[in-house]
Amino acid sequence: MLRTIALPAFQDNYIWLLAGSDGACVVVDPGDAAPVLEAAARGLRPVAVLITHHHPDHIGGVDALQARFPVPCFGPDDPRIPASATRVGEGDRVEVPALGLGFDVMAVPGHTRSHLAYHGGGLLFCGDTLFSLGCGRLFEGTPAQMLASLDRLAALPGDTVVCCTHEYTQSNGRFARVAEPDNPARDARLDEVDAQRARGEPSLPTTLASELACNPFLRVDAPGVRATLARRLGGEPRDRVEAFAALRAWKDGFTG
Repeated sequence: MLRTIALPAFQDNYIWLLAGSDGACVVVDPGDAAPVLEAAARGLRPVAVLITHHHPDHIGGVDALQARFPVPCFGPDDPRIPASATRVGEGDRVEVPALGLGFDVMAVPGHTRSHLAYHGGGLLFCGDTLFSLGCGRLFEGTPAQMLASLDRLAALPGDTVVCCTHEYTQSNGRFARVAEPDNPARDARLDEVDAQRARGEPSLPTTLASELACNPFLRVDAPGVRATLARRLGGEPRDRVEAFAALRAWKDGFTG
């Protein structure tokens, strides 16, 4: 049986491990090698590394980790990705024989132009594209690209387990309450998150069904979100892209 493990790193990152019963594990976005090496000292054994994008807090530990565990590494076709990584892209499949599992590679540009997500075994490793109750900033992509990427993720099965890479859920929740004031499912999710964080537990992983019910960035067509945006903009957004762009720009400056 496979289990997901969220290793805290830096201020609010998670390095994800997907581990089998014998300790073999996939490592996702090791921005720092130290937490992974500590997990290895407790009996886990990296057998592959998956990289979603080039930001240092996602790749900074790759070289040190591979020096200790010279295992296959997969990442975007981008010169900013470590040279040791095998380049993969849309439509490719990464097989992990030690876990008896494969991942479909999805191109999800928006946060960065070459961002990838990995979907397999009912799990989604989505890097900084989708967060619980939020989504990534647009550092290199356009609103249209990010919306299309989120739409692709939203089309996956509702029971997909979503492994996001930052502990942003409570802060995202404060924005979500303003963006869509009347959403009981979201309020229940935040009550759960507050309890998890009070116990010192991660708020992640989440499920896609939960995000579809609660996350305003997956709900740009919801009447409550549209009504809020119409009041803020002084009129209805012309289309879904304009609605998403307005929502993302609002979140960028939100301090509530």
